[in-house]
Amino acid sequence: MRWGLLLALSFAVAGAARADLQQARAEPNLEKRSGLAIDNAVAALKQAREAYAAGDLKKVAALAQELQDSVELAYTSLVETNKNPRKSPKWFKRAEIQTRDLLRSMDTFQHDMNYEDRTLFDKPKEKVQQVHDDLLTGLMEGKRK
Repeated sequence: MRWGLLLALSFAVAGAARADLQQARAEPNLEKRSGLAIDNAVAALKQAREAYAAGDLKKVAALAQELQDSVELAYTSLVETNKNPRKSPKWFKRAEIQTRDLLRSMDTFQHDMNYEDRTLFDKPKEKVQQVHDDLLTGLMEGKRK
């Protein structure tokens, strides 16, 4: 009995901890907004896997778009901070690492999908790759002053 209650409570906490894209947009701190948006992208990919397993391709397409929107919000939030990624790398590096991991997960998911369905993630995957490359370039280029 206690294990069931504990398990249900842990699922409730995990569900509440998931960032919602609207919550991310409402966050006034741009760096935290970026983190919430990336967390939402990871959650959207997980939900897309579950929807694909259930055979709901419309939901998968909507979640792929949400993933792309989340990553774009994360990147624009970091850019709007007007901070130099070389001098203040904390949030930039976090986003770079998470987008790299997200790309790997997206690639694995695409390979697990039927061949005809793989195009659902082509555009979001391309956008995540572009954001990852931009973050990495910002962190690595130029002299440290």
